[in-house]
Amino acid sequence: MDHIYVFITLIIVIGLFVWGKVRHDLVALIALLALSVLGIIPAEKAFSGFGHPAVITVAAVLIIGKALENSGLIDVLGKWVSRVGDNITIQILTLSLLVAVSSAFMNNVGALAILMPVALNMAKRSGNSPSSLLMPLAFASLLGGMTTMIGTPPNIIIATFRAGETGETFGMFDFSPVGVGLVLSGLLFITLAGWRLLPKRSGKKSQTESFQIDDYITEVKVTKNSKICGLTIGELNASLKADVQILGLVRKKKRIHAPGDDEGLISNDIIILESDTDSLKTFVDDTGVELVGGKKFRKDAVGSKDINIDEVVVMPDSPLTGQTASGIKIRTRYGVNLLAVSRRDKQIHKRLDHIAFRAGDVIMLQGRSQTIDDAIKAMGCLPLAPRGLRIGFQKRILLSLTIFITSIVLIIIGLLPVHIAFTLAALGVTLTGLLPLKEIYDSIDWTVIVLLGAMIPVGTALETTGGADLMANILMNLGNNSPPWLLLALILIITMMLSDVINNAATVVLMAPIAINVAQGMGFSSDPFLMAVAVGGSCAFLTPIGHQSNTLVMGPGGYKFSDYLRMGLLLELIILLIGIPLILFFWPL
Repeated sequence: MDHIYVFITLIIVIGLFVWGKVRHDLVALIALLALSVLGIIPAEKAFSGFGHPAVITVAAVLIIGKALENSGLIDVLGKWVSRVGDNITIQILTLSLLVAVSSAFMNNVGALAILMPVALNMAKRSGNSPSSLLMPLAFASLLGGMTTMIGTPPNIIIATFRAGETGETFGMFDFSPVGVGLVLSGLLFITLAGWRLLPKRSGKKSQTESFQIDDYITEVKVTKNSKICGLTIGELNASLKADVQILGLVRKKKRIHAPGDDEGLISNDIIILESDTDSLKTFVDDTGVELVGGKKFRKDAVGSKDINIDEVVVMPDSPLTGQTASGIKIRTRYGVNLLAVSRRDKQIHKRLDHIAFRAGDVIMLQGRSQTIDDAIKAMGCLPLAPRGLRIGFQKRILLSLTIFITSIVLIIIGLLPVHIAFTLAALGVTLTGLLPLKEIYDSIDWTVIVLLGAMIPVGTALETTGGADLMANILMNLGNNSPPWLLLALILIITMMLSDVINNAATVVLMAPIAINVAQGMGFSSDPFLMAVAVGGSCAFLTPIGHQSNTLVMGPGGYKFSDYLRMGLLLELIILLIGIPLILFFWPL
């Protein structure tokens, strides 16, 4: 009976994951507490997952990855990459290869976030569409994670499942023979054909823009000195030199939807309009209106050398997600004004300060030059502007690599287990000042940590109640009288499908016990089946919600939900066709 409760809980959990309205870590905690209340997970073991070696390893790897980023290593490589020329095929190959290699040793999203502004700058300089560069970059970050044990949390989890099954964990580079083959195959497809399947969205934007996004929704205020004060909407439209669309009018805190041509403009009216960055600047300059966004900075005005206007993308783990500018008090908390919001896949109808931010939104912020960079970081956003090489960091590259490589050597020679070696490395980068103490906790993706800590006992419950056995028997019956490779392919396909809609770490926690039971039931080694789960857990190519990397590029790349299927479906098919033979060759049944 207990396994029925576990299945019901998991069905609800997967439904909530797909729905996406409740945070993944909160959903995992709900599942954990539900099964604990039912007595299926013993109370004394309810939070044992938070001390699991996989959770400790993931946290340590995130800290080390942030230290490598701070050392300037990727910035140096990024500067070199920016010189490869204007040929889009070479650009995609170089960028994708670099992000794939980086993702093998650091957080996938971190590697993507570092190189994304480089890609946008290259697109601007060469006149290529960012939509041709960004999705290949995101997919390459997922492919790169397959190649090492620390490349992605699913691999770390799989290694601990293998240790529980055989008493011996997967090694640091045990994933490499299969992973490298899949990376090379995937990058070959992406570089030669995949990017050609993507839409080239340029819209009305100038080739001089640093990136291409949907038009901003912004608000401007008519002052008594504005040139358009006293004009009607019709007269304004007739005189416009900028490509803007008037969406509404706010007068005395009351909104007028789609104002008529005969509606006159008076002082203190707020015009809600849609435009790109160039057109917005032209409109403000020509009409003398003011950007709303918030109170003016004392002694400063738009265009002052002490004030910056930065365009940034809201990252998946940003504290802004689900909040409005007024609700989060963006000016008071972060010291910036919100000037405009752009969202790719949905028309925005609300007032600027009442728009709930979503991952992938591109927003325009105004703030003091001395503090705006810190504010952007605190807001969990990625600046979409060319970034120069960080002075003073290059000399620390050798130190960071020494600490990192030493920890890997200790693991390879068997002197220390993975979670101990990488925790020591995390301590090392802290004590040497590579990562300031205040940034240690910021570098850890606590959503993933809580998700893993909660889901590991849930996955254990699936196994101890007989649920994993039941699912394994169903799969074996489906593959009855079929060759073993077909059953292996079925495990990979199911894992791929789950990872496209729910968190990849949660996917692996659920699928690993099932894969082990299938292998035992067939009398085979569990290694190839665990490898299939590891590969499938990194194949979230069909949707923008399957992985944070996909979400991150959606706004700046101007992608629709369906665009991911264009390249992602063929990429998953290639991984399936090449991955199964590779797994069977290097990990025989």
